[in-house]
Amino acid sequence: MPKLASIPRPDGIGVLNLQGGVVEHVRHLKRLGLNPVLVKETGDLSGLAGLIIPGGESTCLGRLLKIFGLDRAIVDEYHRGMKLWGTCAGAILLAGKITAEDPCLALLDIEIARNSFGSQQDSFTDRALIPEISPTELPLTFIRAPKIIKAGPAVRVLWGKDDFIAAAESAGVLVTVFHPELTPCLAFHRYFARKCGMKPLSAAIVPDLDPSWDLTSWTGLLPVS
Repeated sequence: MPKLASIPRPDGIGVLNLQGGVVEHVRHLKRLGLNPVLVKETGDLSGLAGLIIPGGESTCLGRLLKIFGLDRAIVDEYHRGMKLWGTCAGAILLAGKITAEDPCLALLDIEIARNSFGSQQDSFTDRALIPEISPTELPLTFIRAPKIIKAGPAVRVLWGKDDFIAAAESAGVLVTVFHPELTPCLAFHRYFARKCGMKPLSAAIVPDLDPSWDLTSWTGLLPVS
């Protein structure tokens, strides 16, 4: 008997909760009126409309995905319609090709090179106008970031600079090599929610650059829930 397609939950955007910037993404989604699902095991994926794979350490995350069987489960749910967004390490895991190593989930036709800007001390910030995401110029935070160096014909480049691509998407996958969750920027989370068929609060209610955000809001000193 063929498997039935999963039905998206009303609160159906998950955040992979194994390692990395989980709390930061959760709080941005909650600012948009959404109730994210923390994903630690395969059963947590059931029925999700979308999943965010956060920044962190991509080798560690890749190993944990395999240990818990989440790599295959994420691919299966993607083919059933679940959308995916990878930030930084998450983008590495979603790439179809990683320079000098084997890919992990391989769900987006891009080639990515890890740690392309140098060490942690070479992390930096920038600003960019990305019309598909927001009419407002957005802050970009790059932390030991990779570079997307090639994108296939079915991939839409959202923003790039000099010799690299920093944000790209297909119908089912969004990747950013920077960290919107570490800034006041809610525009990418709103964009991804809409990509998932969700209804986040509009920019008229919560602006793309949230004035209530502050530097202590992402330290994780308070519980996620």
